[in-house]
Amino acid sequence: MSLHSSPPVTGDPAHRLPVPLDRYWVEGQDGVQLHVRTAGPEDGPLVVLLHGFPEFWYGWRHQIAPLARAGYRVVIPDQRGYHRSDAPRAVAAYDLDVLADDVCALIDAAGRPRAAVVGHDWGAMVGWHLAHACPERLRRLTILNGPHPRVLRDTLRSSPTQLLRSTYALFFQLPALPEWLFGRNDGQLLAALLCGSGHPDTFDETDLTIYRRAWRRTGRLRGMLHWYRAAARRVLRSTPPSVPVEVPTLIIWGAQDIALSRQMAAPSAAMCLDGRLELLGDATHWVQHDAPTTVNRLLRGHLSGRGAAESRGRERRVGDTGDNRDPE
Repeated sequence: MSLHSSPPVTGDPAHRLPVPLDRYWVEGQDGVQLHVRTAGPEDGPLVVLLHGFPEFWYGWRHQIAPLARAGYRVVIPDQRGYHRSDAPRAVAAYDLDVLADDVCALIDAAGRPRAAVVGHDWGAMVGWHLAHACPERLRRLTILNGPHPRVLRDTLRSSPTQLLRSTYALFFQLPALPEWLFGRNDGQLLAALLCGSGHPDTFDETDLTIYRRAWRRTGRLRGMLHWYRAAARRVLRSTPPSVPVEVPTLIIWGAQDIALSRQMAAPSAAMCLDGRLELLGDATHWVQHDAPTTVNRLLRGHLSGRGAAESRGRERRVGDTGDNRDPE
């Protein structure tokens, strides 16, 4: 795969999906306009998919159609700082309290009292925060490769290996330089980080072109990096919660994650009163891209409540799934 040139892509990336997507904007905390895509029946159970760094709603392209066809109303925002959503200049605008309020605004805009939330990477951190700060807004929680914040803190203190893996987050604290590096050569370094942390076929040339177009938007690299800067400031003034998560929680973890150790997966599940861990042995950090058929099956089972009782509180290991793309 060439990181220097990609095929031209025109139009809406939603055209790559096999189901129609609607588009609207929701006003989040402090007046920020959030760009939202939706699919599935309007009266279906509400599921909110939260992407992580450095993706946008398109990072859920393998999950949207299967969930919509299963009858769910799927809401997929560009979180603040990403793609078409506003990207405030202030670091404080990306505090977890604000990000959680954005999700509550999405749930309110859908006319529902609560929703099932699925989060990957930084989206997972927002999901964890929601589960502690406003559990009444969550029906179920699914976490993809995102440690519970207390587990992450404790692991950083006790594991030199994880601390070394996380040094990139320290680099992101520098002003302006990370934005400059990521913006050079049309996002070549950021594309290389995506490809280098996944399997050779995790992202194709068209995917990279679509992501580069999103990163090119004015202020979006700054907004994406501000998530890390706001988190660092929060660490200085607050302690991660230690009370158990009461929302039924499924954790799906790609064991080949080069940034986040699999050793944090089981302790994260142990932070939940009703927690369940599915470890996908051959998937990377980009687990929803690497093993979409398996991830979608697990999502549907968890969202419906099927299959949770027999594996509650236990780890299940899923080996080589062999599913690079969901056939649905």
